[in-house]
Amino acid sequence: MAAMIDLKHLPSNNDLPPVDTWKPDFCGDMDMLIKANGDWIHEGGKIHRSAMVKLFSRILWHEDNEYFLVTPVEKVRIRVEDAPFLVNRWRTVETPQGAAIEFTTTTDDVMVLGVDTDLFMAPFYQKEQHQEEQLGGEQQEEGQQGEGQQGEGQQGEERPYIDMRYGMKALIARNVFYALAEQLQPVATQAGSGQGIISAGKSYLLLKED
Repeated sequence: MAAMIDLKHLPSNNDLPPVDTWKPDFCGDMDMLIKANGDWIHEGGKIHRSAMVKLFSRILWHEDNEYFLVTPVEKVRIRVEDAPFLVNRWRTVETPQGAAIEFTTTTDDVMVLGVDTDLFMAPFYQKEQHQEEQLGGEQQEEGQQGEGQQGEGQQGEERPYIDMRYGMKALIARNVFYALAEQLQPVATQAGSGQGIISAGKSYLLLKED
């Protein structure tokens, strides 16, 4: 029998729960998958309630390269296809360090590049051999819709990410990354020189010179 989680143990305010201080016992595996395109799949069906997805995202925990949902008394393991968060919005904001890029995820997490998060490129290796036929035609169609959604990718392809809390990361959706590519300018970093972006006075190399 698949493990479940009781949400009544969670705080009722809007602050991020202190999941890093909770030390519950492991309760088993939950039939939950976070897809690379940001969809949350529970028992084969997409969770359509954004408030529920946001609630689950606030109790995510990353440990030994595995992902869990935790409460003060429960800890259940879930599956993640790529990154557990997806950046789907961005804008330019002003900071004391200068103009900066502000990212927002599908679960309304907001980070400012160069201030409280960094951007990096990393190879994608899919852990889950996702069985699309188990999701049914409706879920497949929905997962393929939406401008800039990040779907299946080739093993080892370079993808853009930003740092998230507790050692997790967020994938930058294609449409956001393509928009950032229009802002490229010459940069020089410890990794080398080439084309990149500057945010809050910090340079990020995206295309290294040969």
